[in-house]
Amino acid sequence: MKISQAVQDVLNKQINAEFWSAYMYLAMSNWCEEQGLKGFANWMRVQYHEENSHALKFVNYIHERQGEVKLQPIEKVPLTWKNVLAVMEMTYEHECKVTEMIYTCVNVAEAEKDRATVSLLQWYVDEQVEEEANADEIVTNLRFIGDSKGALMQYDHVLKGRSFKE
Repeated sequence: MKISQAVQDVLNKQINAEFWSAYMYLAMSNWCEEQGLKGFANWMRVQYHEENSHALKFVNYIHERQGEVKLQPIEKVPLTWKNVLAVMEMTYEHECKVTEMIYTCVNVAEAEKDRATVSLLQWYVDEQVEEEANADEIVTNLRFIGDSKGALMQYDHVLKGRSFKE
C-alpha cells in the first residue's frame, strides 16, 4: 500500500529533524574536542552517526512505500556552549523534543490507519526512551561532579569507549 500524503509529509519533516540533530551533535563533538574532552567528543560523534542512521531509515521506508523523499535545508545549529554540562543539558532537552516529534508522527500514522508506519515508529519510540535516559544520566553525573576537573577528566575517559552500532 502506498504511503499517504499526510504520513509522507510528517516523515519528511522528521527526516529533516534527524539530519538537524546529526549536525547539532557533530557541532557538539567539535566543541568538545576543542575543549580537550575527547570522550565527550566521541560520545557526540556516535550520536551524529546514530541520527544519520535514523534519518536514512526513514528515507528507505518512504521509498519502500512508494513515497517521495523531500529533503529540506538544515537550519543553523549552535556552535558554542558555556561548558560541557550546558552541552549535555541541551542534548537532553533536544532528545525530549525529538520524542514529542516522534509522537506526532505516531499520531498522524494512527489517524491515517497506517499500521505499517505505526509499527516502524514503535522502534523510534523505544529508541527515544533510551536516548533520553542516556542523556539524563550524563547530566546527573556532571551535576554530581560539579567543578572537579579530575572527576570530569576521569568521566571523559569513560565516554571514549562508546562506539556506533548500526
